[in-house]
Amino acid sequence: MSIEIESLVYRFPNGVTALDGVSLRIDAGERVAIAGQNGAGKTTLVRHLNGIVKPTSGTVTVDGWNTADHSTAQLAAKVGYLFQNPDQQLFARTVRQDVEFGPRNLGYADSRRTELVSWALEATGLTDRADSHPYELSLSDRKRVALAAVLAMDTPIVVLDEPTTGQDHNAVGNIASIIANLHEQGKTVVAITHDMDFCAENFDRTIFLAQGRIITDAPTTEAFTKDAAVNAAALESPQILRLTKALSHPPATTVDQFIESTMG
Repeated sequence: MSIEIESLVYRFPNGVTALDGVSLRIDAGERVAIAGQNGAGKTTLVRHLNGIVKPTSGTVTVDGWNTADHSTAQLAAKVGYLFQNPDQQLFARTVRQDVEFGPRNLGYADSRRTELVSWALEATGLTDRADSHPYELSLSDRKRVALAAVLAMDTPIVVLDEPTTGQDHNAVGNIASIIANLHEQGKTVVAITHDMDFCAENFDRTIFLAQGRIITDAPTTEAFTKDAAVNAAALESPQILRLTKALSHPPATTVDQFIESTMG
């Protein structure tokens, strides 16, 4: 289930251009991070994947579907989307009802829905909060409720907009485990993130955006070794990569890579 974006342009109603000729392809099963400073066009780009936003010009194709020709409801069967602000997603009286909504709306059988909801609650550490009202929870916990609601839809593509915002160390580690699990299932994961260490540790490919254009699209380690692109995207390289540079070691973006290069 591939994603193909060709010459994508998007202009807001006030005439401001958010995306200016973006072209890229994401194949099934890839883990892709999108990074760049605020206003670079990251969220606008990923909102095209499930039809929340329609192109001004150009095309966005998901699994052979031109998103301009399909509703967000139709695309929801292919693309699960985690909003940066969970309060834009949550509306039910209990956590469980919020998590159930997606698979119920997609028409899943009762047995499958029950299995998916239980798995999503367990994966996000919310099983014991299933009967709580979402707005009794902290913002970080509501973010996990929204993530569970996306996971329960069991879509082949999962889009995460700043999944680690407001999360503590343990929660970030749990999100990393969820991404690894999705990858093992063969799902495509696309994430916007400002956390470059998280990006380097969990994504195989990284795209830098600046002023609505792609300035780098490369394997993650390679992307962060392009100093001009990192600077143009107003980013800071992952800590481990800065350490390897200081020690004159081969580039590494994960601890495992660093140890391997040191042993070598």
